[in-house]
Amino acid sequence: MNALGQERGFTVAEVLLAAAIVALAFVALATIIPISTYAVQEGNQFSTATFLAGQKLELVRNVPWTSASANDCLGLSASATAAPAVPTGATCTFGATTVAAGGTLPWLADESASAIAGFSGYSRAVRVTDCGVAGCAGVTDSAARLVVVSVTYTPLTGIGQAPGPKSVEQTMVLSQR
Repeated sequence: MNALGQERGFTVAEVLLAAAIVALAFVALATIIPISTYAVQEGNQFSTATFLAGQKLELVRNVPWTSASANDCLGLSASATAAPAVPTGATCTFGATTVAAGGTLPWLADESASAIAGFSGYSRAVRVTDCGVAGCAGVTDSAARLVVVSVTYTPLTGIGQAPGPKSVEQTMVLSQR
């Protein structure tokens, strides 16, 4: 009781209105959670694809490509769909591996969605272009090559897998040593 002797509480209408507002807030929260979960998953997949592309570029940076001994372990892609191979007139010796002219370089071969250890669902391709022939971002020197690494994956959505794949592409212009 208050000082005047009257009791005061909430009316049924006030309680129903408060319950409706709380219910709407829970419905809004319930619809946002799957969207945010998808966004986190998409970010994770994109980061993983970027990591895998960078990993291959790091390997490419360390393969020998010298003019003095015609040791070309970087190779060239014959087309946009072909993995790099040792060019005519060169050979490749990298560690214990030797590849003759025309041979596909095993460390730059295409990797399917089950070939990358620990990263199932990601595929990777490397393409190498001679900048002296095709030009590479303004570079027209035959002692430079454009390396493009593409990593493809199928992103998840709130209701399963997306209808089509997504790709991450990283490029680098490399100079002969």
